[in-house]
Amino acid sequence: MRDRARAVSQLHGPEGVASPTPEDLVQQVARGDEAAFGQLYEVLAGPVYGVVLRVLRDQAQSEEVAQEVLVELWRTATRYAPDKGTVMTWALTVAHRRAVDRVRSAQSTADREDRVGRLEAERPFDEVSEQVTARLEREQVRGCLTALTDLQREAVMLAYYRGYTYREVAELLGSPLGTIKTRLRDGLIRLRDCLGVA
Repeated sequence: MRDRARAVSQLHGPEGVASPTPEDLVQQVARGDEAAFGQLYEVLAGPVYGVVLRVLRDQAQSEEVAQEVLVELWRTATRYAPDKGTVMTWALTVAHRRAVDRVRSAQSTADREDRVGRLEAERPFDEVSEQVTARLEREQVRGCLTALTDLQREAVMLAYYRGYTYREVAELLGSPLGTIKTRLRDGLIRLRDCLGVA
C-alpha cells in the first residue's frame, strides 16, 4: 500500500506540475506502469461503479462487475483510441456493456432454470397420470372380462393376453377353428360394448 501511495505521489510530481490526465495515465498503463494504473483506478473506480450499479441495482454484483471492468481496462489499455472519445467515456462504455451482459446472463440463466423447473414439474404429473389411467383401464378390462362366458374369456385370454394364434387357441381348447373365431368375435363385441368403445 505504501509503495502504491509513493508511486502515486511520484506521478503527481512537485508542486506546480500538472497531474497527468486520464489519457496520459492510460498510455502509461498500456506500457505496463502499475503506478499509473493505481492513479487511473482512483479516477475511474467511482464512476464505473455508479454506472454498473444503475444497471444491476445490486451492490455486491455491482462491485464485482466494476472490478471486472477495471481489470479489463488494465488488460486492454493498448486498445484505447483517443480519437473515439475520452478515457472516461471509454471506461463507462465498457462498464455499461459489462453490466448489461451480466443482466442478460442472469436472465438467460433464470429462463433456463424456469424451463427445466416446469419440465420437471410437468413430468411427474404426466407419469402419475399415465399410470393411474393405465391402472383404471386394466381394472375396467378385468371387470368386462368377467362379463364374458367362460369359453369366450378363455379364448380371448389365450389369443390377446398370451399371444397364441387363432389356430393354436383352437388346438389348445380342442375346438374347431371356426368355433374359436366365433367365440373371439362375440367376446370382443361384448368387451367393446362393456368398455364403451365406439
